[in-house]
Amino acid sequence: MNHTTMPPPSHKDPEVAHSIAAAGILTNYHDLGSGFPALFIHGSGPGVSAWANWRLVMPPLAERLRVIAPDMAGFGFTERRDDIRYGLDTWVSQAIGLLDALGLEKADLVGNSFGGALALALAIRHPRRVRKLVLMGSVGVPFEITAGLDAVWGYTPSFENMRRIMDYFAWDRSLVNDELAELRYRASIRPGFQESFSAMFPAPRQRWVDALASAETDIRALPHETLIIHGRDDQVIPLQTSETLLRWIDRSQLHVFGRCGHWTQIEQASRFVRLVGDFLCETA
Repeated sequence: MNHTTMPPPSHKDPEVAHSIAAAGILTNYHDLGSGFPALFIHGSGPGVSAWANWRLVMPPLAERLRVIAPDMAGFGFTERRDDIRYGLDTWVSQAIGLLDALGLEKADLVGNSFGGALALALAIRHPRRVRKLVLMGSVGVPFEITAGLDAVWGYTPSFENMRRIMDYFAWDRSLVNDELAELRYRASIRPGFQESFSAMFPAPRQRWVDALASAETDIRALPHETLIIHGRDDQVIPLQTSETLLRWIDRSQLHVFGRCGHWTQIEQASRFVRLVGDFLCETA
């Protein structure tokens, strides 16, 4: 099979929004609000989509800015093709292609975990296309892979496995229940989802942490104002990655939430909205 696209979803599916060709990849993306545009790049969990990642924060942030949240290649309801090679080059090209297709010369970037690594790489390669950076629980610097991240990237589909890896994500145990695990498990077994996911991060997985990292000299040269956000109790991406980014990025600030895991935008949704909205909307 040479060409794999997503089957037509229900029109009521909130994960499916607009569709546009971005660097040759038919990309599903959400586009809410008005004002200066911000590109929200999701993480890399199994069955993830832009909507699943950002659903709680997109509507309130769209009251203050234009929120654009794509499904990156290999995730969500963006087309899947056998000829797409998953890696920084493809994902950065897709993100720039989306900005081009939407006629946007410059945007803010908000990257979650894996999405933080993409945001960093995009800002390094195309600095003039970026105004401000927000990096949340971000990959993109060297660190020893955690048991949590190894388990997430090594996920094989079953309800039990989804329930187990979700235990790594949240500090607040009330957020991790069987109903949510069932929903995310069902998402992970949609046609094509697991095939592309398992192709991205095969073992040994430390090499993918390293492949997503940008060079220290390149990160130190970033001129952009940067907000770094992390949950103190994150078991997936260690707090040290954000502390490293704080040291390396000159115009940066770090906000750490206690009693919070990897799901900052879910566990601390209202505070995340205020923090990010204020940062992106303040004028120099």
